Amino acid sequence: MLTIGQLTFSSPWVLAAFVAIPLIWWLLKITPPAPLRVAFPAVRLLFGLRTPEQTPAHMPWWLMLLRLVLAALAILALAHPLLNPGARLLDSGPLIIAVDDDWSAAARWKAREDTLTELVAEAERRNRAVMLVTTAQADDSVRQTTPSFLNVADARRQIQALKPKPWPADRRNAAAVLDRLNLGERAEVVWLSNGVAGDEEAFARALARYGPVRVLADSALELPIYLAAPKTDGPYLNLRVVRATKAGERQMWVRATGEDGQLIARERLRLVRGSATADVELNVPSEARNKIVRLDVEDERSAAATFLLDERWRRRPVGLVSGDAVESAQPLLSSLFYLERALDPFAEIRTGSLRELLDQDLAVLMVSDIGQIIGPERDKLVKWLDRGGVLVRFAGAKLALNVDDLAPVRLRGGGRTIGGAMAWARPAQLAPFGETSPFYGLSTPEDVRVQRQVLAEPSLDLADKVWARLVDGTPLVTSEVRGRGRLVLFHVTANPDWSNLPLSGLFVEMLRRIVSLSHGISTHGGNATLPPLAALDGFGKLGGPPPTAQSIKLADIATTRVSPAHPPGFYGPPDARRAVNLAPSISGFAAIESLPSGVERATYGRTQEVDLKPWLLLSALLLALIDIVASLWLRGSLATRRLGRAVIGAILLLSLAHPAVAQQATPPARTAVGPDKFALESSLETRLAFISIGVPEIDNMTRAGLVGLGDILTKRTAVEPAAPVAIDIERDEIAFFPLVYWVVDERQTALSKQAAAKIDQFLKTGGILVLDTRDQGTSTPILGGSGGSPAMNRLRQLLRLLDLPPLAVVPEDHVLARSFYLMSEFPGRWAGGKVWAERHGGGVNDGVSSIVIGSNDWTAAWAIGEDGRPLAPTVPGGERQREMAYRFGVNLVMYALTGNYKADQVHIPSILERLGQ
Repeated sequence: MLTIGQLTFSSPWVLAAFVAIPLIWWLLKITPPAPLRVAFPAVRLLFGLRTPEQTPAHMPWWLMLLRLVLAALAILALAHPLLNPGARLLDSGPLIIAVDDDWSAAARWKAREDTLTELVAEAERRNRAVMLVTTAQADDSVRQTTPSFLNVADARRQIQALKPKPWPADRRNAAAVLDRLNLGERAEVVWLSNGVAGDEEAFARALARYGPVRVLADSALELPIYLAAPKTDGPYLNLRVVRATKAGERQMWVRATGEDGQLIARERLRLVRGSATADVELNVPSEARNKIVRLDVEDERSAAATFLLDERWRRRPVGLVSGDAVESAQPLLSSLFYLERALDPFAEIRTGSLRELLDQDLAVLMVSDIGQIIGPERDKLVKWLDRGGVLVRFAGAKLALNVDDLAPVRLRGGGRTIGGAMAWARPAQLAPFGETSPFYGLSTPEDVRVQRQVLAEPSLDLADKVWARLVDGTPLVTSEVRGRGRLVLFHVTANPDWSNLPLSGLFVEMLRRIVSLSHGISTHGGNATLPPLAALDGFGKLGGPPPTAQSIKLADIATTRVSPAHPPGFYGPPDARRAVNLAPSISGFAAIESLPSGVERATYGRTQEVDLKPWLLLSALLLALIDIVASLWLRGSLATRRLGRAVIGAILLLSLAHPAVAQQATPPARTAVGPDKFALESSLETRLAFISIGVPEIDNMTRAGLVGLGDILTKRTAVEPAAPVAIDIERDEIAFFPLVYWVVDERQTALSKQAAAKIDQFLKTGGILVLDTRDQGTSTPILGGSGGSPAMNRLRQLLRLLDLPPLAVVPEDHVLARSFYLMSEFPGRWAGGKVWAERHGGGVNDGVSSIVIGSNDWTAAWAIGEDGRPLAPTVPGGERQREMAYRFGVNLVMYALTGNYKADQVHIPSILERLGQ
């Protein structure tokens, strides 16, 4: 391989053919062109005949130059020149490629794959062995397998199987692996870095032992980011995004989604110059907040840009009732004062009478110093417990004297206090929590003291009901299951009268864990084992747990560091799962600042390799055609008219090299070709149409989306649609198109009555109209509903002008879900939004729904640029989600073209039965 500046020749030995150029010149010079042949006419035609020009004895200089250039181009093409080779190798010997394949490489993984492919291709051209070293361990084994040199075929297979892992890199362990290598020759080393600091100098020195090291990393604005653990602040959920550098400015969006991928909230963050963090408050109603299961940073596909939420981040409604007489007169003595402040960070607090609270939806009801609950309130409370409520009672003067059976244990009257018959020498401390207690893992502060308590009557099952004890063994907190709910009793007051527990941070954490019991968190002790349920991959996609995943103890869930044995994801049973996230395992997050001397640094994607071979061959071919035409012309065998026809034919031949581009460039437009020609061209070919709304960025994306869908249809089905058509709904006729796509946006102008009538006629005569709000808002009622996004409100305004049948969410057995592909969901750029269609097909249009309404932004998922690459990311599912979006597009078009013929499959059993008779 020969490199000259930015030009590299893959087969430099071919350049030796340039020595033959002088010989070619000499041969061309001594060889005269073929003699000019002149037809001899009749004798009478000789009169007035001019003396013809003599045939030259030597070849014209311009033709000789033409042939010399042709030979030079052929030689250069065979030498296979490459301009700006993107992964150029600079040294000799085997190639060692080190890859940071942890979570931080996921967002820009395509750049790594392209670089790996180029490096291996160049190693193949130079006949060099390849060794691949990764820094993210595949398992938790102490001794990682020592890598070895591979041939190019095996290296390619290993690279194709390489994917980013959802845990941090371990460069120290990788350096130890490199130290065990024993190479017999000098190698060239390329390190595909993630750009994040962490044992980088030790790893670079370990690599430098085997040869010169070149480090590739992302630019400062492309370095990875992660989403820190959200913090609850009353009704707010505080989000923070952290990046590895403070350089430049970046703007991004954080999405909050529900269990089925439905969008719940979306907030914008801005990372300003000089700051490595950006914060935003997520303020949504408690009912909506409790449905959030994951947070994602848009366009940043990695396990650290995703944060899974479990019950710890949800605000459950908690009702407070007190029997104190000092609630308003002396609030600092009130038990509700301390309960409200302890619950406020993580619960939605509701106060009122017992009757008022039981008429509301509550997860937990806390009752302070009420001895007897009687009357209708008692009946309601028992039913509420049977349905799964959690009743927490606190002791007091009334409860110590007279308590009903709504308590987990039987109590002794009077209680236990200093100075009585059972007085203590001094206030008692709390004993450590047992392994079967939900408080297991919480530390018991030494300064928490209890002066008075209500005592439980001894019983055989008392030990099983105790969650917390004093050092002398007497119960402090007891609990018992009632129906599907639970009774919990604090044997002290909720204010500091009997103990200083309500003044401690332990009180807050104890209440937090009790509230968590109301919505599915395991009621087993903190020592319970949670098996892996689902896991995030390196790209942040939730799927099944890997084979290396192991169970985690409930008490260790908050301190577990992400690793191959404990990947990020959900653990525990489906109805009581706990989330383990990557963000708490990230520490010292910063960009690589310095490396050992002699290490070269570069960035991904700064150069783009251009293969000059096809262009040189094409140029040589064109010169060869010109040479043939020139030779025929010199011989007199080619008339001027024939020469013109030959040139025109050559131009047409070259123009046919890109038929698709020519086809896409000339879609029919009424304003350009007139209404008659518009109707003719729209009728002769199958075309998809979209309604132009006058917003350029939306119209361009819609057109690109239909172009991409048309390309998929051409490749996978018998449908070969022509270029899509933009329609002015006020002027253009839409009856020629089987399917019309309409992006609904609040910026579009209102619809006139004439246009509404045109659309209504289109729907009633077999056309299908697809409406897309692009906001995932169609999970709420469309007709007759209110609220929602501006696009949803605009959609309702448009639909009120049309005579529409009843609409319903598309069921799983709808023909739209099986017209070509079998599908259960219909994602686009977004996932989770509902799809609506006619509730009953009826007899109109053969039972085919004339309208389809969604919000997943399908055209953005279909859209491709001039280079054939997607224009918009698909979140949260990535390319798999884009594939499903394409499949839905195919189903949609096949449904529009073929109707509900597949619905007849439901009659197959009856038909077969009749045939059998």
